[in-house]
Amino acid sequence: MDKKKVAVPLVCHGHSRPVVDLFYSPVTPDGFFLISASKDSSPMLRNGETGDWIGTFEGHKGAVWSCCLDTNALRAATASADFSTKVWDALTGDELHSFEHKHIVRACAFSEDTHLLLTGGVEKILRIYDLNRPDAPPREVDKSPGSVRTVAWLHSDQTILSSCTDMGGVRLWDVRSGKIVQTLETKSSVTSAEVSQDGRYITTADGSSVKFWDANYYGLVKSYDMPCNVESASLEPKYGNKFAAGGEDMWVRVFDFHTGNEIACNKGHHGPVHCVRFSPGGESYASGSEDGTIRIWQTGPLTQEESEALAANGSIEKVKVTADEVSRKIEGFHIADEGKSKEKEEAGEE
Repeated sequence: MDKKKVAVPLVCHGHSRPVVDLFYSPVTPDGFFLISASKDSSPMLRNGETGDWIGTFEGHKGAVWSCCLDTNALRAATASADFSTKVWDALTGDELHSFEHKHIVRACAFSEDTHLLLTGGVEKILRIYDLNRPDAPPREVDKSPGSVRTVAWLHSDQTILSSCTDMGGVRLWDVRSGKIVQTLETKSSVTSAEVSQDGRYITTADGSSVKFWDANYYGLVKSYDMPCNVESASLEPKYGNKFAAGGEDMWVRVFDFHTGNEIACNKGHHGPVHCVRFSPGGESYASGSEDGTIRIWQTGPLTQEESEALAANGSIEKVKVTADEVSRKIEGFHIADEGKSKEKEEAGEE
């Protein structure tokens, strides 16, 4: 029997309680970044490539359930059990806005154009905040049928997606009308919903199943049964040929997108895996666990078979992010001043 190579991940310590959400920024001129949410109430920002700690956002008074970065990785947002969603300056760590809710906030997401913030939680209300007018009351979308677990934007911010803690399915809402236009039916509650980088697929995890849906026509493309209940799944963004999933059994597995066959099984966490996300270039993926650690696993180079299959599909030419862009190392965290001047320039352009 071939002995499988044991993957040695980068282990990121720092959180004192379970890590419940992870989010990678797109590739920026300064590299890419990883933000983590934890029940310890202190979200952390890291260099997405090396896992090195950059800073901690301090101010929440309860567990942080969700975190995200805007497209340029200049601002972060976090949703918390302290009944608030906060927006932060990702360069300085300063709190920019705090949006008070009437109950626990479970999910938040920046719109693609970075001007809006979507939130949802136990109140069963989806709210859209205009970040250009943070003092204005948010727009409330039609009531969600249950307590909101996940939210995301798609179709260039014309559609929003949400799933509930206490019922199956993913609901898609038309932002203009505020009405549900489609429901993707699942047996169990959807604990993770990710829109692929190219906008083609919605990847969901419900119970012991990972499903891929067509993000434009909403048909079910693939559904795979997992070896255990999985809490999170993520599609490799560059070639779309594999996906990672993690859950109850503490292992982070990688599967072939086309066949569902298991490619890798990474052991290392000492508690259930709550979140798994691929980096924007697909060269690594991160997992967050009940054990309070984040582990960053290398994807490894394409095998010859994979290269040939991709060349046949023509997907290699479609790559959005070049490997050179990703491999540009971040020399220290020196972007505070540049980022500020960039913001000023942008403000001047508007």
